[in-house]
Amino acid sequence: MKNIVLGVSGSISAYKAADIANVLTKEGNSVHVIMTRGGMQFITPLTFQTLTKNRVYSDVFTEDDPSVVKHISLAENADIVVIAPASADVIAKIAAGIADDMLTSVLLAVKNKPVIICPAMNTNMYENPITQRNIDTLKEYGYHFVEPREAVLACGAVGKGALAENSVILSKIHEFI
Repeated sequence: MKNIVLGVSGSISAYKAADIANVLTKEGNSVHVIMTRGGMQFITPLTFQTLTKNRVYSDVFTEDDPSVVKHISLAENADIVVIAPASADVIAKIAAGIADDMLTSVLLAVKNKPVIICPAMNTNMYENPITQRNIDTLKEYGYHFVEPREAVLACGAVGKGALAENSVILSKIHEFI
């Protein structure tokens, strides 16, 4: 059994993360979901709590047990961290070292463990040179990426930016666990 931290950020494809959490849990892994405020606008924490049987984290300042700093313990106990979907905002924050929510705080505390980032956003946002520079920066730091696919996006545009298929994401996770 592996401890997997699954970050869910603000993207219409956040609902697909529920299936990822479900599959990983059914495989016998302990899945700990961290949701950004944007992610919670698309799918509720209760969905992930029900599927994983674990508390869902969203607020870095909520500490249920004063003897444990949760964003540090989640980072230290994780065998792997996966962000699916990863919005342009989350990618930018990670690349800049910003830790202003639970997900980015955990990521800044992760050391010597694989981090897989699965971008999902509008094509123009994905292809923006700033986003591409942020992705390149994270790759230089050793982060792993699952490329988005080309599809008709939620906004109606056709292009690269749709979350990779869950089977592709799960295959990448299985490479590390």
